[in-house]
Amino acid sequence: MSILSSIGRIANRYATARARYRSERILLSLPDELRKDIGFPEILDTRNSRYTATFSTKVI
Repeated sequence: MSILSSIGRIANRYATARARYRSERILLSLPDELRKDIGFPEILDTRNSRYTATFSTKVI
């Protein structure tokens, strides 16, 4: 492995994580009703972990 391939992998992971966080911020900025319509999970317990998410069990 060369140093350039290692840097490329790190840059790729960074770009992927950045895109994921950007998408999450955009989805969280939507109104609650719209998020429910598209099936985005509700983040209820952010104290324990940033990634803790639960899906609503209510059926409308």
